[in-house]
Amino acid sequence: MRVPSFLAPAVLSFAFHHLVSASNDASFHPDSYPKHIATCKAINRAVNHSTQVDIKLHYVDINPEAKTTLIMAHGWPSLWSTWSYQIQEFKNGYHLIVPDLRGFGSSTHPDDVESSGTMGDMVGDLVCILEHAAVTSAICVGHDWGAQICYEAARMRPDIFKAVAALVIPYIPASGPFIPIAKLVIPFPALAYQLFFEDHTAAAIVELGKNITRTTRATLRTVDSPPPAAFLKSKNSYLSGWNDVDIIPPVPFFTAEEEDYFVAQYAIQGYRNTLQFYTKGNKYLSWEFGHKQGNHTIPQPVLSVIPLQDPVGDWIIASNILHSADYLPNLKTVVRYFQGPSVPHCKTPDEFLVDSGRCPLDPPRKARTS
Repeated sequence: MRVPSFLAPAVLSFAFHHLVSASNDASFHPDSYPKHIATCKAINRAVNHSTQVDIKLHYVDINPEAKTTLIMAHGWPSLWSTWSYQIQEFKNGYHLIVPDLRGFGSSTHPDDVESSGTMGDMVGDLVCILEHAAVTSAICVGHDWGAQICYEAARMRPDIFKAVAALVIPYIPASGPFIPIAKLVIPFPALAYQLFFEDHTAAAIVELGKNITRTTRATLRTVDSPPPAAFLKSKNSYLSGWNDVDIIPPVPFFTAEEEDYFVAQYAIQGYRNTLQFYTKGNKYLSWEFGHKQGNHTIPQPVLSVIPLQDPVGDWIIASNILHSADYLPNLKTVVRYFQGPSVPHCKTPDEFLVDSGRCPLDPPRKARTS
């Protein structure tokens, strides 16, 4: 269903409360949700001449009779099921389309991690999924890299994506020069793992897949159960920061059933194509495409939710460096403390802190954390 432009800000204002305060009171059983499969066209750029291939994108479709559609794009390393809190909160009032992105879970990939997973490719996938679900317009809700996918979706296809709710990563406009990750590691040392993913992709895939349970538990931590200080800061290994820890505790915001499901889904394909967000080819092609198009401003309503305790980096500083707000005339930015570093959608916030941006918010208040 088409969302009227005047309605989108109200929807986003309502959505913020539920995005960050949803509680997992009811049991979530990911295996109980049937998957739909969209066959979508994709490009394999691994060969000298690009080849068109078909990929199978799996998604969950909930409450299709609702008037407003939310399509949820996860980040790395996540799945559709990591939106469990929001699924339970929104499922009665909204039409939810929640995919596994290409290369994740059972969603297939052109099988070229270096250059066949650009932001434009991902936007095309979302459009294909919406067409398969017979949806003509949606609000895009993204977390981590999924946030950038949503920004690009709104920029590239304003006819379909009427608003954006982005968690963690601010808008990264392609207006300036291409900046290699190596230059960002100096001011943001916890980005060193991305250099490892970029320079040693094959080795990273092997390391990540050796013990999927350990990789999952190492990555998905909370403030109350944090990773070691050295985690993410090696250019030669992703997991070396955990070398002194024999058994990593379970993911704090997963039930045992959810963690088992998550691990089983990653076992289907491993991590080999999920690192598409970090490879030099995809990043450069994504920048080049947006830079040449030149339409960097996103006029639709945008909600940006930024955590203050993400070990990867200070996203407020990053947003200021990028001048993200200059390209988002209808932006509401919300800065919050969250229980989980980099995973504010996975656990309820302990505290609302302050607001910043163009729209007033309610005063700071405590939120339910059970």
